[in-house]
Amino acid sequence: MKPIDRTTPSQTESITFEFDLDHPPAKVWRALTEPALLTEWLLPTVGYELEKGATFTLQAPPQPGWDGAVNCKFVEIEVERKLSLTWGVGELDTVVTFTLAPTEWGTRLTLVQTGFRPDQKQAFGGARYGWRMMGERLVDLLGRTG
Repeated sequence: MKPIDRTTPSQTESITFEFDLDHPPAKVWRALTEPALLTEWLLPTVGYELEKGATFTLQAPPQPGWDGAVNCKFVEIEVERKLSLTWGVGELDTVVTFTLAPTEWGTRLTLVQTGFRPDQKQAFGGARYGWRMMGERLVDLLGRTG
């Protein structure tokens, strides 16, 4: 199942994706919070501790003009229900929130990234593309793991 982009076409301030997953919330939560699993679908973690207020880095390969670091801080943690963290890349300072809702077939996962400024349309487009790609990797990972 591919992620469904629920972002309003004229929207440039927030991105929304929905996933209807055939996996229980506990399994989806592990994929969102365990460093080894995060590395498989998102990015490797540095200094990761799942605790409100804790800071950590997601480390992508460096590219021209970017050291590859995504600086994060946990804002809200509700086990198997909600995970919210700051997402900082250069001048981009947004918040990413994952919300998990149990369904009769598994879990509906909603991903929302908010806080894009009007002058960050390129970053908005890149993030939207990136979440679509990473979302597909998450779906693949969940299908392969127990």
